[in-house]
Amino acid sequence: MVPTRVGNSELGWKHFSGRHNIKKCRIVNAAIDGKPDQVNGARLEYWAYAWNGSRRVKVIVIVQCARKSADGRYDAGRGQKIGVITAYCKGLDKCPNWLNE
Repeated sequence: MVPTRVGNSELGWKHFSGRHNIKKCRIVNAAIDGKPDQVNGARLEYWAYAWNGSRRVKVIVIVQCARKSADGRYDAGRGQKIGVITAYCKGLDKCPNWLNE
């Protein structure tokens, strides 16, 4: 199980719901439901696709599967994992509003 913490402006729910306009849990859950699409040490990348008619976006969810963040600034505590760092739509500053409907 991958935790998604409330976080702050730099990581977690507060980060990606504001900065990247992802406001529905189902979007993140759809991506992290399977195996990671890319692994680089403790950094896991999950991909999911969303469609609205002919429009399609690729949602990328970045997970830190370790107690501490890569830069050492965040520590989830003994026996815990950081979890979801961010989620975003590839190639877009903000995900389209229809993704949250």
